[in-house]
Amino acid sequence: MKKIIILIPVFNDWDSLKKVMEEINENVKEFKDINFECLVINDASTIDRPKLIKPNHISTFKIINMKMNKGHARCNAFGIRYVFQNNEFDNLILMDGDGEDRPVEIKNLLNAVNEKPDISVVAKRIKRSEGLFFQLLYQVHKLITIIFTGKKINFGNYSILTKKDVEKIYSEASLWSSFSGTIKKNIKKLNEINSIRGLRYFGPSKMSLFKLLIHSFSIIAVFKYQVFLRSTFMIIALSYLNIYLGNFSILLQILIIIFNLLIFMASLRENENNLINSHKNLRDIEAITH
Repeated sequence: MKKIIILIPVFNDWDSLKKVMEEINENVKEFKDINFECLVINDASTIDRPKLIKPNHISTFKIINMKMNKGHARCNAFGIRYVFQNNEFDNLILMDGDGEDRPVEIKNLLNAVNEKPDISVVAKRIKRSEGLFFQLLYQVHKLITIIFTGKKINFGNYSILTKKDVEKIYSEASLWSSFSGTIKKNIKKLNEINSIRGLRYFGPSKMSLFKLLIHSFSIIAVFKYQVFLRSTFMIIALSYLNIYLGNFSILLQILIIIFNLLIFMASLRENENNLINSHKNLRDIEAITH
């Protein structure tokens, strides 16, 4: 029987997780020929966990408790590495536990990967639920990413990966900083489904403007060499255009240099040693049996 592991990082969002698990259970029940397991990475939550019940269509439900809070991206990185090294599986589903990755779309991911079992599938965002300001910033981020890297990255963590593709990324230093950037760089062929970003089930969004900028720069930093190369050509081109653009040309060159410095700083978040040793932050593993 085919085995699929669902990986969900959580920090204090226990009420959301309970609802997410209920909806996952409802949406996987029709896939009788698949054995589903769920691993929740508890990123050192400061709120006591309520009683959780194992969904009847999930064969194994475990909570992996971490000693120190490392953040969403690094929880995912640890989880991907842990799953590959400690579990037998055919596919790995990554999703958030707050409701923004809508459990109803798991069906679409599963159907897509069943049609082409050798190709991983990502959830392409076609509609977002944030306010207009954050949506505008997201469009600016996509445009800057295309200009400086040549890559169109319109997906987040929500995806279903083949074991072969998990093997390609589980030791990549960039995984410690950016999942989507690492996927785009290392996996050449991806299928996609259309996805609507949902609303958090409980509480306000934890994505501040500062965190959004760090997230954006971390994705672009995965392609830092392309960024530096393209920036060099831009600066040279602007030097020739200085006769027409005057001080505006100089201003653009300064902004490009500052942008490259920020990308370099973001690239320092990539740490292969921390990724390889991430298991040392594991405190214990709890099995939810009923």
